[in-house]
Amino acid sequence: MGLLDAFFKRDPLLQHYKVGRKLGRGTFATVKEATEKSGGAKWAVKIIDKRVLAPEDEQALTKEVEIMRQLAELKHPNIVFLKEVCESEGTFYIVQELCAGGELFDRIVEKEKYNEKDARVAMKQIVSAIDACHDLRIVHRDLKPENLLYAAKRGEHRDTIKLADFGLANMLKKDEALATACGTPGYVAPEVIAAQGYGPEVDIWSLGVIMYILLCGFPPFYSENNPQLFRMIQRCQYTFTRPYWDQVSDQAKDLIRSMLVVDPKKRATCKDIMRDPWMTKDDI
Repeated sequence: MGLLDAFFKRDPLLQHYKVGRKLGRGTFATVKEATEKSGGAKWAVKIIDKRVLAPEDEQALTKEVEIMRQLAELKHPNIVFLKEVCESEGTFYIVQELCAGGELFDRIVEKEKYNEKDARVAMKQIVSAIDACHDLRIVHRDLKPENLLYAAKRGEHRDTIKLADFGLANMLKKDEALATACGTPGYVAPEVIAAQGYGPEVDIWSLGVIMYILLCGFPPFYSENNPQLFRMIQRCQYTFTRPYWDQVSDQAKDLIRSMLVVDPKKRATCKDIMRDPWMTKDDI
């Protein structure tokens, strides 16, 4: 377990935290709420049974922790903060910021769609988080509403969004492209489907899909049949369907068009998006 030993310190987590209710479950991990015994601060702890990890899973976990550690140094307000990682009795623990407000996906379902002001509040935070990743040459590769969490259900931080789940994220080395086909079908960029080398532009495409969904409540590309869905994406085959888009501004549509561009070289960057007139509009 040499690679992981460099990241996980041998520190019995239960000496410092009281582990409580289950928050979720993944393929290899259970996520629970944890309360610090000194101070009472609440965190989310990902609990991983290292005995079930294959060598490639160990490598993926090492990469995820390395990326989260780099991002933790930024203390970015819109990226889930990694507090610490530790190992005890055959189990790995990843202690990270607790986001009690649930997924952006659930908030969209609840609201049905966002008005432009609320969508702008959300997009500013999401783009800022992705821009911070791209500055470090980190590509998220699985950007979708399920991986964007609200900090709180109510109160001061109710509208604060945090970028989470770096399990598919990767570091882009200089003069090198990524090649692994990964991501969630409805959000994946054309160059990933085409099995071309790709870079951070794939996250921009996903941002375009997310903004589209925020403003109307449904995705720009949809089919129950994945090959058909992928053909639609590769052709950038979508419309601003009436009557759902009749009340949405042309500026908003133009910004989406700048992100949903088949040629990644012609796609907007995060900094382009943040300077866009729709994004910089002052809402009263």
